[in-house]
Amino acid sequence: MTNIDILTMLVGISGGLAFFLFGMNVMSSGLEKMAGGKLESSLKKVTSKYFLSMILGAGITIAIQSSSAMTVMLVGLVNSGIMQFGQTFGLIMGSNVGTTLTSWILSLAGLEGDGNIFLMLLRPVIFAPFLALFGTILRMFSKKERHHDIGAILIGFTILIIGMDMMSGAVGIIEEKGGLEVLLTMFSNPIMALLVSVLFTGIIQSSAATVGIVQTLALTGTITYGMAIPLVLGANIGTCVTALIACIGTEKNAKRVSAIHTYVNVIGAIIFMIGLGVVSIVAPNLSSTHTTMFGVALIHTIFNVTISIVLTPFRKWIIRLAEITVPTKKDEIAKTVFLDERLLATPSVAISECKRLVVEMAELTRSSYRDAVALLDNYSEEKALAIRETEGVIDRYEDKLGTYLVKLSGSDLSGEDSHEVGRLLHSIGDFERISDHAVNLVDAAEEIHSKKISFSDKAKTELGVIAAAVNEILDLTVDSFNTDNAVLASEVEPLEEVIDNLKDTLRKRHVSRLQEGKCTIELGFVFSDLLTNYERISDHCSNIAVSTIQVRTDKQDAHKYLRGIKSGENEQYIGEFDSYSKKYTV
Repeated sequence: MTNIDILTMLVGISGGLAFFLFGMNVMSSGLEKMAGGKLESSLKKVTSKYFLSMILGAGITIAIQSSSAMTVMLVGLVNSGIMQFGQTFGLIMGSNVGTTLTSWILSLAGLEGDGNIFLMLLRPVIFAPFLALFGTILRMFSKKERHHDIGAILIGFTILIIGMDMMSGAVGIIEEKGGLEVLLTMFSNPIMALLVSVLFTGIIQSSAATVGIVQTLALTGTITYGMAIPLVLGANIGTCVTALIACIGTEKNAKRVSAIHTYVNVIGAIIFMIGLGVVSIVAPNLSSTHTTMFGVALIHTIFNVTISIVLTPFRKWIIRLAEITVPTKKDEIAKTVFLDERLLATPSVAISECKRLVVEMAELTRSSYRDAVALLDNYSEEKALAIRETEGVIDRYEDKLGTYLVKLSGSDLSGEDSHEVGRLLHSIGDFERISDHAVNLVDAAEEIHSKKISFSDKAKTELGVIAAAVNEILDLTVDSFNTDNAVLASEVEPLEEVIDNLKDTLRKRHVSRLQEGKCTIELGFVFSDLLTNYERISDHCSNIAVSTIQVRTDKQDAHKYLRGIKSGENEQYIGEFDSYSKKYTV
């Protein structure tokens, strides 16, 4: 081979591999965005039913076309405490089976037409450009997000196939110039072939690409089953590198997920390598038979399906082996991870986990308000301290969620996911401010208790009415946010206006009592502070409710929306306002 031949070969293989990996990434991203929050809800359906988790693992991997991404996702979910590491065994097994679909799709490239137009059209290199054209049209002319994702999937698939074709052409050059013998001599040693495959897959972090290259070599008709099997086994071991990298800096259970993944593939490879050795002795002609692209896909499938069946009865032992490998020290305290950045690789899952934590934050806020109001009549130093500590926890929620959501907003998000990230970012600030006002109520309760001051019966009744109204608006806000209920959220704004009116009315009555000498200046300041905090809480509830309505109705201009419903022409708003006005009258 001349230097030009070597350069042409390297350009073809490098460029083809680059196109293959990029196409795989584009296609996987489009598939994941189409799946959206279904990934998260599907994973959370995992129960003690092992075979259900296998089916889910296979299905999700087929959906996102990446077993590595699936395993990294599991590492993140376990590290966040959302799943137990033992639950991931079935998902990992299913994921190994699901990833074999790629090799079957690629094997279509090996179809020979022999004058049969139907068989020629089945070859991806023939029909893929038409898919790319259709995908481009969808992305250029359709305004629907789903159509854009479908377009990305089709374009990504075509780029992947072009990469495969480029690698095939480069391998053809090696074969023509007589350089293939050197490569095949190296692969004739099963151990060497296995190690090369492990190393190569570990570097590029894609078993699908390695299997694709083996299939490309199979097109030359010179790769035997004895060579292909170790290469495929090595690809399965090499893909564990991605999960091993992902678990750096995680807690023990997350590390055990990658340990399970590695043990499954290594044990399976050992079993098959022993089997290959036996076959090469008993039936040498079988292992020396030349394979095809379909043969490589079949090897890949048989390996993953077989180890899933064979190792299933021993899953408890493998889980125990992972625990022994990654032990927990007796004096070690488990670290609670708030949000795992590994979930950023699958934005829909990350968004779902952020929403779950904001719901927790909302419930803490609601409890803080109720406990704070109760202290106004029955002060307790212990409960006051608990509310202040809760406010500190809510501050940490806002800080960590805010930082995480900002990072998440930089990901490639669908329109719906982007709106949801914006809503969560706005809402955490409002929930945090509500908790601040709850602490202000605690401060007022402490002042009333320490100074032994008391409101008149009339003032107590008035404060009770507005406190009850704020309690209801907070319930409406939290419940509508937690359930994404725009109808329930629409009831917040009329009640917020009723609370505004109540505040103005009670403040005027308070001034009258001051002028008549029925109230002291000291009590007046406390009374005024309470009204201000109640009114501010209702304002923040309004902000949260409007963001909930906007996401569900695609009304993104908050000020325009509020002007519209308060214009006097909205009969539903008027009816609800009148109803709340009668309910909370003084």
